[in-house]
Amino acid sequence: MKLEPILTEKSLKEAKRGNYTFWVGKALTKSQIKRLISEVFAVHVVKVKTANFKEEVKKSLWGRTHRVGARKKATVTLKEKEKIDLFETKK
Repeated sequence: MKLEPILTEKSLKEAKRGNYTFWVGKALTKSQIKRLISEVFAVHVVKVKTANFKEEVKKSLWGRTHRVGARKKATVTLKEKEKIDLFETKK
């Protein structure tokens, strides 16, 4: 099962509020995502929100086209005072 963290400025800011963002497999349901993250990171998941992204064609600087496959993004909210160390930033 695919589980890849999204480490952008926006997602790291949301992680400070307790909302962690991951790219997950398209076929996973919310309950499967909840169970997977609970097992991998040993945390208690309170809420899962998902968003599906369609396949799209993008152009590079040189005019060449390439396809970006369909994906699913999951935003997970944890219990208070729990966090995932992967999203911690150094000061």
